[in-house]
Amino acid sequence: MRCNNEDVNNNNNKDVNAPLLLHLPVSAVAVEVVHEHEHEDSSSNSRSLNKVVNNNNNSNIVSLNTLFILLGPLLCGLICLFVPVGHGSSSRNMLGVLAWIFTWWLTEAVPMPITSMAPLFLFPLFGIATADQVAHSYMDDVISLVLGSFILALAVEHYNIHRRLALNVTLLFCGEPLNPRLLLLGICGTTAFVSMWMHNVAAAVMMMPVATGILQRIPAGVREGDAVARKFCKAVVLGVIYSAAVGGMSTLTGTGVNLILVGMWKSYFPEEDSISFSTWFFFGFPLALIVFLALWAILCLFYCSSSSSSSSSLSAYLDKSHLKTELQMLGPITFAEKTILATFSILIVLWMTRSITDDVPGWGALFNGRAGDGTASVMMATILFIIPNKKHSSSSSSGGGGGEKIMDWKKCKKLPWNIVLLLGAGFAIADGFRESGLANELSKSLGFLERVPYWGIAPIVCMISGVITEFTSNNSTTTLVVPVLIQIAETMKVHPLLLMVPGAIGAQFSYLLPTGTPSNIVGFTTGHIHLTDMLKTGLPLKLAGTAALSLLMPTLGVAVFRTNNHQPTTTTTTLGVTVFRTNNNY
Repeated sequence: MRCNNEDVNNNNNKDVNAPLLLHLPVSAVAVEVVHEHEHEDSSSNSRSLNKVVNNNNNSNIVSLNTLFILLGPLLCGLICLFVPVGHGSSSRNMLGVLAWIFTWWLTEAVPMPITSMAPLFLFPLFGIATADQVAHSYMDDVISLVLGSFILALAVEHYNIHRRLALNVTLLFCGEPLNPRLLLLGICGTTAFVSMWMHNVAAAVMMMPVATGILQRIPAGVREGDAVARKFCKAVVLGVIYSAAVGGMSTLTGTGVNLILVGMWKSYFPEEDSISFSTWFFFGFPLALIVFLALWAILCLFYCSSSSSSSSSLSAYLDKSHLKTELQMLGPITFAEKTILATFSILIVLWMTRSITDDVPGWGALFNGRAGDGTASVMMATILFIIPNKKHSSSSSSGGGGGEKIMDWKKCKKLPWNIVLLLGAGFAIADGFRESGLANELSKSLGFLERVPYWGIAPIVCMISGVITEFTSNNSTTTLVVPVLIQIAETMKVHPLLLMVPGAIGAQFSYLLPTGTPSNIVGFTTGHIHLTDMLKTGLPLKLAGTAALSLLMPTLGVAVFRTNNHQPTTTTTTLGVTVFRTNNNY
């Protein structure tokens, strides 16, 4: 009997014979974490302690949460009054505001999206920027790129396209007889591919039920008692969370860190060519591919044996017939799914061809450079609200004739406005760093880096970001580190991107701790992995990523970003007057 995707979703909790893939075998804790923090890269140590204390002291006015709320403005006041920073008050005020915002971000005493709006009132009150200047940071082409891509990602999720894709790829890699390493490659590769086009946390949330659903085909007693099965389960879960992070590095839409980097480049160097989707892809994809292969090799070495005994012990539970059954439960591909896939494919082509080379300028030249990647993203997302899905509904929410559309606003309830506000806050803080002069002052404290040759400074910058990101969010690390690196690059007389890119990508190497990013929590709460597994896998993966970045940045990066062909011009805004400084010694 033919069943469509929505019918499966509506009945998967009622039909006890439905395949395990559709039962989302991630624990309730993981689901709660995902719904609260999807598309947020934030530490949860203080949050967990906060909840425990507040649950025990709901009737008390004074609680740990209240102390954290007061700690932000208290630190800000102390810094503004007693900490000498530079020669003026603007830098000192900016440092105080940063202490306030980062305290609330780290402790989550105030919800992160609300804290992300704090620059809208703190910057004007402390004389850092005007209200109009701050508000401008919260909506530009990068933000529109995020909104359009998130709507398309919601469409993919709503129509179960990610599950269909996962099962087809897993069938392709399953092999006869079963090859555990090849199957692991298929699961990790699918996750990395999905993460290229949506946020890495969303990719982990989508793929973890698929992966654990496949693993639940192995009986619990075998998973716990058989060393081969237990290690394979660890490899799959670790592969999903790390592949989601690695895949996100390859495209601008894969993670907020890349978007923050691009936004800061445009903010600091408005006269230079912006970093387009295709430009980043030509550098990010080779880097991600190298790190991905390193991840697969590490997992195979530690957890996935290639012996015939391991293949035979798993093949009884993971064969193609089981996977084909689950694929059949999804039913034939529908018109809506075909349309979404076609729309996504067209959007990728538009992203890749907007700006190609100087000789072949791309379709963006037809509009004199007025169209950006966000233009294409929002335009293609809008199409989904116009085309009917060819499924007649008596309660169509489209409000007019023609039946239910492929997407409507009700399907966009999970649109992650939190990450949109977080990106806006990152751009606003970057502007505040520059305009207040704080970046100049902070760069002086890292003056020792000026005496280090570039081949040595690239891994140092990457490792600094990689350490900080284990204790704070990826986006927050990028927001804090990149403006300082821009000033260091100016002092060193090197191209800023040679430091900005390692700093931003290093912030994505949060592989060691479960609290490093919510996607790590998604895997940790499945019960298949422990902290020692993350340390055992994450440390060599972090070192491999740092080594790959250190090799590619001065080689491929120079060619892609053309760091030897032009002289970036920094922009400083002082009292409404724009001043350009050209570093002629680059």
